[in-house]
Amino acid sequence: MIRIICVSAIKLIMKKYFLSEEIMNLKGKKIAILATDGFEESELRVPQDALEKAGAITEIISLEKNDIKSWTNGNWGKAYQVDHTLSSSSPSDYDALLLPGGVLNPDLLRRSEAAIQFTRDFFEQHKPVAAICHGPQILIDADVVKNRKLTSFMSIRKDLENAGANWVDQEVVCDSGLVTSRTPQDLNAFVAKMIEEVAEGKHRNQTVER
Repeated sequence: MIRIICVSAIKLIMKKYFLSEEIMNLKGKKIAILATDGFEESELRVPQDALEKAGAITEIISLEKNDIKSWTNGNWGKAYQVDHTLSSSSPSDYDALLLPGGVLNPDLLRRSEAAIQFTRDFFEQHKPVAAICHGPQILIDADVVKNRKLTSFMSIRKDLENAGANWVDQEVVCDSGLVTSRTPQDLNAFVAKMIEEVAEGKHRNQTVER
C-alpha cells in the first residue's frame, strides 16, 4: 500500500533525486489532472499530494461533473470530486498536465475527442505532461508520441511503439517535458521528475511533430 506523501517523504525524495528547495517550490503553478472512473488511486493521489505539498494548485478535470471512482487493490476505491469538466476547462489555464493510469480510465478518456484535444493542447503549448502506467494510452490518440522517448506499463508497449514512440524499460523517463513511468512502484521517481519539469516550465521541444 502506497501511503500519502508527507513533508518528510518529500524531503527524502529531494535528497535521493538531488532536487533543490527552489525546484521543489511550485507556488503559483496550477496542474490539471485528467481522469475518469477507474483511475488507479495511488497514481492520482500520490502525485497530487506531492504537487500540493510543493505549493502547486491541482484540479481534477473529467468528462462530467459527477464524482469519479478510483480503482485500488483490484476493487473500486474511494470517489474523488471533479473540479471542472472538459467543456469548461482550457489548457491555457494550467502549467502542466498529469495523466494517471488504471485500465478503465484511459480507455474511457481516449473515446472522448474533448479529452484527446485537451491533452494535445498541452503539447502544442510546450507544457509539461506526466503520464504513468496505462496513462500514456491517451497520448497515442492525441498523436504526440512519434519519435518521443518514453515508458509505460508493459502491456501497452507495442501500442506505443506502433505509434512511433521509442519505448524503454526504466522507472522514469523524461523527454523534453514529457515524464513517464511504468507502475505505482515507480511513483517516487515519477513524482520527483514531474515536480522538476513543472518547476522548469515550458520546454521548446515539448511539442507536436508535424
